[in-house]
Amino acid sequence: MKRILIVLCTLTFCTLSVADDLPSDPLGSVQWNDMYNAFLKGHPAVFDKRVKVLAAGYAEDPMNVPVTVDASELENVEQLVIFADFNPIPLIAKYYPTDAKPSLSFRFKIQQASPVRAAALVDGVWHVGSLWINTAGGGCTVASVGRMVGDWSDYLGDTYGKRWSGKKTSRVRLLIHHPMDTGLVEGIPEFYIQDLEFFDEADHELARIELFEPINENPTLGFEFNNTEASSVIFMMGADNNGNEFEARFAQ
Repeated sequence: MKRILIVLCTLTFCTLSVADDLPSDPLGSVQWNDMYNAFLKGHPAVFDKRVKVLAAGYAEDPMNVPVTVDASELENVEQLVIFADFNPIPLIAKYYPTDAKPSLSFRFKIQQASPVRAAALVDGVWHVGSLWINTAGGGCTVASVGRMVGDWSDYLGDTYGKRWSGKKTSRVRLLIHHPMDTGLVEGIPEFYIQDLEFFDEADHELARIELFEPINENPTLGFEFNNTEASSVIFMMGADNNGNEFEARFAQ
């Protein structure tokens, strides 16, 4: 019994020491330490105004909250992790901008008023931007609207999008038909797109994104890829947690 008590005390001390090293949350969220330990642990974190979370301060539609995350003022961003402290499923997306701007536009479901955060990993340090979004809530525990249509599965994975090519980048905005069920509605299991990969005609990876349950029904996503010639084609491949696969191509 004494050995067990010693181990528990040691683990408690370690947890507290990690929390004590964290910077104070400018939004004062009681969940900040837990969010760090869940999604960012392993690298130190700093709050950085160069990581921008852009959205309205009040979400009128809790099932479709538009957000843009932009860390393009930082160089060599390896990964973006996006989460909402008070969502029942906090993790929204992980984005790997291999050959893309470290920015992302998306819509997500919010359950209650919460800080929404983006953490950019640069040289072993998480640079965190935050924004408090207020809402009437309930977006994570409502069945998808598409399920009210009897033939919704006939459109599963259908992708619509547009590409705009500039001198240095190509911007792609797309919509994928998918219910994106959270698993929090009784009788409806979780069913969501898990990952999307973008690459060029030379099979060079441009970016990869992991999506999670809070992303909105029929996800609307926006990306900006580097050094892609207007004459080339950008390809997308992806899959959901049930093994369904999706693909699309975006030409100028």
